[in-house]
Amino acid sequence: MPTLVIANKCYSSWSMRPWLLLKQLGIAFDEITVPLDLPDTKARVLKHSPAGKVPILIDGDVTVWETIAIMEHVGEAYDAPVWPADRKARAMARSIAAEMHSGFSALRSACPMNLGKKFAQKDRGEAVARDVARFSEIVRQAREHFGAGGPFLFGAFSAADAMYAPLVTRLDTYSIALDATTRAYADAILILPAFQEWRSAAMEEEWIVEADEVDEEAIEDYRKAA
Repeated sequence: MPTLVIANKCYSSWSMRPWLLLKQLGIAFDEITVPLDLPDTKARVLKHSPAGKVPILIDGDVTVWETIAIMEHVGEAYDAPVWPADRKARAMARSIAAEMHSGFSALRSACPMNLGKKFAQKDRGEAVARDVARFSEIVRQAREHFGAGGPFLFGAFSAADAMYAPLVTRLDTYSIALDATTRAYADAILILPAFQEWRSAAMEEEWIVEADEVDEEAIEDYRKAA
């Protein structure tokens, strides 16, 4: 059974991505959690990967330490439908996954993932608005051309959805307004049983990462409610 090394479920967007994909594909795995921002965090991660970052997949004598590489490995090692079967859809899915990996910096910086809180809607600046508009464009194009088989970007859940799931949580946490198509897609991610399992576990965590508690007082604090 493979082992996935992750960080805090409340805050770690990169950890969520392969975790959700493995769950959705029905691939059993163990997990090791290394909490963020503790004195020994770096040393504990380095025990598993020379890159010193999570997530890390340890699969027998193979170690993979980059998110998209983990997804590709899972597809190959387990003959799993990580990407859409249609060639054109698969090309778009890989393109937008890479775009997520390197882009959306304004949204990611201004609105760090924080599943424990809900903040009021407000103007978060032109750069964030551009990132949200680009995400909505991706959703509309994917759904229009390839989404007939289900509620996700390419119908069935794929690595592309796993890559964008943490972005969806940011839109929810920071109460960012969405058009109807993007809202429907976001809701499909948020009600996903695998995501609900991740979120429930996040609410059990006691660690607080102050760098990701950037906003004013929350209008909802899910941890206190739990």
